[in-house]
Amino acid sequence: MYEYIKGSVEFIGPEYVVVENGGIGYKVLTPNPFAFSKFEKQAITIYVYQHVREDALALYGFISLEEKRMFEKLICVSGIGPKGALAVLASGEPQQVIQAIEQEDESFLVKFPGVGKKTARQMILDLKGKLADVVPEYFPNLFQVEEDERKASISAELDEAMLALEALGYSEREIKKISTKLKAEEMTTDQYIRKGLQLLLNG
Repeated sequence: MYEYIKGSVEFIGPEYVVVENGGIGYKVLTPNPFAFSKFEKQAITIYVYQHVREDALALYGFISLEEKRMFEKLICVSGIGPKGALAVLASGEPQQVIQAIEQEDESFLVKFPGVGKKTARQMILDLKGKLADVVPEYFPNLFQVEEDERKASISAELDEAMLALEALGYSEREIKKISTKLKAEEMTTDQYIRKGLQLLLNG
């Protein structure tokens, strides 16, 4: 129902902040209320998620829209409720959470309160590969770093293959001739060598 509230932060407690708008004070649960300390008594836009159930109605708030999107993704995972999602985001390092999910690092995920091995596995199953389009601006470097590492690994594999072909007696001119075709594919060192030999032998 609500996307955000614009108002002033009038109170900061260990579990929530109070944002005043139009004479009404909204109790907003947040991952780390004290992150709002620098905004106390100042106007702020806080992105909110309204959680409704039979016995409760609560507002959860976030400094950025991307953090809110991450929260919404987390609460869709079986075994993680709003409180659990807040605990995951409270570390202030959501990039580490995403990296752990992408790398299937269960040992990191189970460190959060209420997250056991079963829930950690469920987080990975439900969210791996589905977060880049949700939080691209909030974590601008994570996926680029992974891509750079992937490219560096491929380049190293190809370099090793070129050295192996040279050691077999093929000239630098012959190897350079086939290198362009090999660069167009992603393979292991062994596969690069086999492919390279096929290209060399077939002229």
